[in-house]
Amino acid sequence: MNISERAQALSPSPTIAIDTRAKELVAAGRDIVNLSAGEPDFDTPAHVQEAAVAAIRGGFTHYTPSEGIRELREAICRKLKRENGLEYRPEQVVVTVGAKQALHNALLVLCNPGDEVLVPSPFWVSYTEQIRLAGGVPVTVPTDPAEGFACHAADLEARCTPATRGLMLNSPNNPTGAVYGLADLREIAELARRRNLWVISDEIYEAMVYDGAEHHSIAGLCPERTVVVNGLSKAYAMTGWRVGYAAGDPAVIRAMVALQSQTTSNISSVSQKAAVAALDGPHAPVQAMVEEFAARRGYVLERLSTMPNIVCPAPQGAFYVFPDVSAILGGRAAADAAQLAGRVLDEAGLAIVPGTAFGVRGHLRISYAASRATLTEGMNRLEGFLKKV
Repeated sequence: MNISERAQALSPSPTIAIDTRAKELVAAGRDIVNLSAGEPDFDTPAHVQEAAVAAIRGGFTHYTPSEGIRELREAICRKLKRENGLEYRPEQVVVTVGAKQALHNALLVLCNPGDEVLVPSPFWVSYTEQIRLAGGVPVTVPTDPAEGFACHAADLEARCTPATRGLMLNSPNNPTGAVYGLADLREIAELARRRNLWVISDEIYEAMVYDGAEHHSIAGLCPERTVVVNGLSKAYAMTGWRVGYAAGDPAVIRAMVALQSQTTSNISSVSQKAAVAALDGPHAPVQAMVEEFAARRGYVLERLSTMPNIVCPAPQGAFYVFPDVSAILGGRAAADAAQLAGRVLDEAGLAIVPGTAFGVRGHLRISYAASRATLTEGMNRLEGFLKKV
């Protein structure tokens, strides 16, 4: 059977591949510490679970509108106003199967074949693949670790050509934890207006910020050019519920809804009721989780600071550290970060992700969305491996 060129050009998600391999090793009897996945280890808050059970028992188990039930879209509008200062109507919101589908749908309706899309690097693994799927051309824009991996408007403009049509913006950033300040966002918004660029703003980690950092949405600065993408997976520990959403210009959202009606239709009806409870319910579970992440972040940074030849700046957001291990590479340990991560998994039983998955060399991504006991064991294994090699 002939496989399409589109499918043949796709690369599987490296983060999912490593997480899958780690779980396969566990199933085969290996003792593996998995710090590769971007998934909170907390349970979904009890009141959210109860709302889902009530929906099931109440018979709310049928098709819903493709764009999501109005009750949920209204709750999303309230959230965007309350937490981000953004004004949207329910007609400007679409509910999707996780934030990943919102990103994919937005690219498919905004990107024409040959359009260039700017992607600050390091970047989440799916951005470039989704741009290619939409027929676009990803143009990576390197960022400087010494400046916290934030991308500046001048860096973006230097990569612009007559074919440049859009920008993927991710703050807080996966994998670096970079959080964009208002000054940078204002300059990027001005660039978007001047160059007539659309901006897809991935804000899935907005709740996870530390050391006084604040999340700001670029949609507050150029709403007419921005599609805001978010979801409930990270902040509410609802990865398996698959609830994402996008908000933006009504014409863009209508196109995304039409696309979704021909692909996945609506997301789970039960998940939508649970999402309403999460967005309108108490914020205390979210805050407690973020406080615990902050403590874990401090522990991991402290442990890494004592390991030889590792440089790890403190991330401002998300729940990953992104240490520079380039001083280790090229010798007995490994030729590159991918080989190093492979050896750490095979020999130390620790699953982490090489920076090459995110478009850069010489780095590793380590998730601290794991229990303190798991993090302790993981740091012990990494330290033991480095001492050995």
